[in-house]
Amino acid sequence: MKGSKSKSRFRRARVAGLGVLLAAVAGVALAPARAAEVNVYSARKEVLIRPLFDAFEAETGITVNLVSGKADALLERLRREGVNTPADVLLTTDAGRLARAKDAGLLQPVASPVLAANIPAQYVDRDRTWFGLSLRARPIMYARDRVDPAMLSTYEALAGPEWRERICIRSSNNIYNQSLLAALIHHLGPEKAEAWARGMVANFARRPQGGDRDQLRAVAAGECDVAIANTYYLAKLATSSRESDREAAAKIAIFWPDQASFGVHVNVSGAGVTRYAKNRDAAVRLLEFLAGDEAQRLYAETVYEYPVKPGVPVADLVAAWGTFKADDINLSILGENNAEAVRIFDRVGWP
Repeated sequence: MKGSKSKSRFRRARVAGLGVLLAAVAGVALAPARAAEVNVYSARKEVLIRPLFDAFEAETGITVNLVSGKADALLERLRREGVNTPADVLLTTDAGRLARAKDAGLLQPVASPVLAANIPAQYVDRDRTWFGLSLRARPIMYARDRVDPAMLSTYEALAGPEWRERICIRSSNNIYNQSLLAALIHHLGPEKAEAWARGMVANFARRPQGGDRDQLRAVAAGECDVAIANTYYLAKLATSSRESDREAAAKIAIFWPDQASFGVHVNVSGAGVTRYAKNRDAAVRLLEFLAGDEAQRLYAETVYEYPVKPGVPVADLVAAWGTFKADDINLSILGENNAEAVRIFDRVGWP
């Protein structure tokens, strides 16, 4: 019996060797075993997310190939490439953009017990096509020397006449503002949300221009007294290599609005597996890693965002701002109300 097994193994080896020889004679190159990899289209800067991908590669042996670009340009690229896209994962900012990717048919559903356990349901698309991976808050920022925080209360109150020509905020084509208004449409109703937007326009200290950091610099410079901005931009100023930015950050404080009602508007950066992913298993594994303790800690410490996974501590600088009640609506609503938000901005003349 033993001799029979040896002869059988010899015959299989000889047949395999003959196959290699015939392929070589025929000039056919045998493909080497394919290394595990995952291809990511990312709207986040490489310097911010590469440490996370390095940690994933070290843990799994799966290579992460990264293509960085502007969020809208990456969505258009995915549309154009269609079934031929090399992308397995789309990583982008704001639930509104993630909803656009879903609505365009660029993402596929993912059922993962790990993602379900690590990410609260309100930060996950209802159809599980995208998952929030880091949390950002968009509160009110004010000048320490010119604004008594007792004057502040809610987002809605900023539309009052006492704030005439005192507010700086980005343009209406900014997705962060579109998502804020989308949330207010949900909480206040379309009519009150439009009244808020109209009052905000009347209270602009200047025509909307630049990004969130530009609004904060304007507050520090005295061009306006109040701004609405994502918290991590204040952290970036506070930790900047430029002394002028650090000085500007020191002049600004955070007010957490709507603590007696629905809470501070929050959003996510997040990701989904692309519809035509060629490396789907590796893509899901990457998302699961990004929702795990190590990646969530790196998000918090390097990007100054809030972890989506409960129990992971925030950075010391962020912790110093204190705790707050966050809006707990499902962020799918931000995408569902986006078109109405854009129409309201147009009607009220928000540039």
